[in-house]
Order: sequence, then C-alpha cells, then structure tokens
Amino acid sequence: MSDANISERLDLATADRDEAARLIARVALAAGPEAMASYGEAPRARAKSDGSPVTEADERAEAAIRDRLAAWAAPIPIVAEEATAAGAPIAIGERFLLVDPLDGTREFLARNGEFTINVALIERGRPIAGAVYAPALARLWFAGERAFACEAAVGADLPIPDAWRRLATRAAPAGLVALASRSHGDAETEAFLAGLPISERRSAGSSLKFCLIAEGAADVYPRFGPTMEWDTAAGDAVLRAAGGATLTIDGGPLDYGKLARGLRNGAFVAWGDPNAAGGAIVNGPSIGVKR
Repeated sequence: MSDANISERLDLATADRDEAARLIARVALAAGPEAMASYGEAPRARAKSDGSPVTEADERAEAAIRDRLAAWAAPIPIVAEEATAAGAPIAIGERFLLVDPLDGTREFLARNGEFTINVALIERGRPIAGAVYAPALARLWFAGERAFACEAAVGADLPIPDAWRRLATRAAPAGLVALASRSHGDAETEAFLAGLPISERRSAGSSLKFCLIAEGAADVYPRFGPTMEWDTAAGDAVLRAAGGATLTIDGGPLDYGKLARGLRNGAFVAWGDPNAAGGAIVNGPSIGVKR
C-alpha cells in the first residue's frame, strides 16, 4: 500500500463514521505484513510486566499502525497497547484511537490463525468506527455506520466496495450458539453459559468472537475475565454497527476511556440480538438492555 493512494490527511476528530472506518481499515491492513513477517518462523515471546506475552510482531505491527496514522490522518490521541505497556502516558480526548496491534498473542504463538489487528475510533465513550483484520485468515471486518466484511490478502489495499459484504446479526434462535475464549476460561463464564439455552458452543481466539456474532454465525460471547479497552473496541464497533450490543453486568453498554480504571473493562456479554439479553441472569443481576 502506498501513501500516494491517500490524497490528503483525514481529520479523524471531525470525519464521519464511514470515512473514518475506511481509513482505519486501510491502517489495519497496512500492519498485516509486519504481523506476518515472523509468523512462519516459530515466533518467540517475552513476558510483559503484567505477565502477558509480547512478540516482535506486536511491536512491528504497532509501529506500522502509528506510521500510517501519522501519514494519513491529522493528529488525534492514540492509546496503543505496547506503547502503554512501555510506560507511555494515556491521553484521550472527545475522540481518540484505541490500538491493539496483535490481539490473541497466544493464538499467534500457537500459529492457529486466530489473531487480529485492531484499530478503533472512540467518541464520548463509544466505539464509532473500527477495523479487525485477521491476516492469517485473509479476512477484514470494519464498520462505521454499517458493518462489512471482505477478503483481504496480506499486503493488499482495501478492496473495492463491490467486494464488501454487509453484516447483520441474527434474531436469537431457540438454541443459542455461544462463543468462549480459546485461551481464557473462567468459572463465571461457565456458570453464565450453564443458564442459557445453548445448542452449540465454539471456542475462538481474539476479537474474532465479536466478528462471528456480527456475521450472524453465533449469538452470545460472555467475558468475565480481565480485558483492556483496546482488546474489545474494534470488534465492539463492528458488532454494534451490525445490530448487536456489548453490555456490562448492569445492563448498560460497555464504555471506553475509563481512565480511573486504567482502561480496564469489567465483565461484559456481547449479544447478536439485544432482545435476547433480558432473560440472562448472572449471580442475580440481569444482563439486559438498560431501559
């Protein structure tokens, strides 16, 4: 992808959601080659201060994202996982970007393809545009006002609109398809799923779970273990634009820019059909749409 393909820098502080989504999608695609450079070479990881793994691919992808944003967009606050882990101060504004350069590092190390590059634009605590790119699967999901998916080979530019498939979540069936983290199981998630009419359960890595629900391939994804805002923002943007919802345990939407919490999320449940959320109970509180 050449910088010459961008005629002038977009101001993400004022751009409409669809303009922002297209640029963010191109930024995520541009990081694909960096993420994949060491994928076939038994990549090695080291532990960060929080114990989570990081690889050279994480750092190279984040640098590529920052480079493209600097070239293609007017300056806007950026909160990126690896820079934050290295001690960069967290700065946000009314609009800011959340970047997870390689979500699913454990999946990357296992070389199962289920890792993603994530970039999201946040406005007043809500993800209003986002892109999720799975380079090993050659699949891109992105959203502004509407959500789309398309094939996208590593090193390719954003395909033409004729190649985009519009995404919409499905009405909840009698038997739900549930998604659970491949690498992060916990007892609360198991208890939650035990209380639902589940007909099928699948495991998936990274933010792919949001995208599968957005496609109508699954119905619910509960997460009671710890996550950071950059883990969820891009997938959440895609899911919301496709008609779904990501709800906290009090029934409100998952929000972003939680400085007092260090950008840590609490428990949440992602739903394809928000109307199905009203009957779900976890330890008493309803995980439903807040009226």
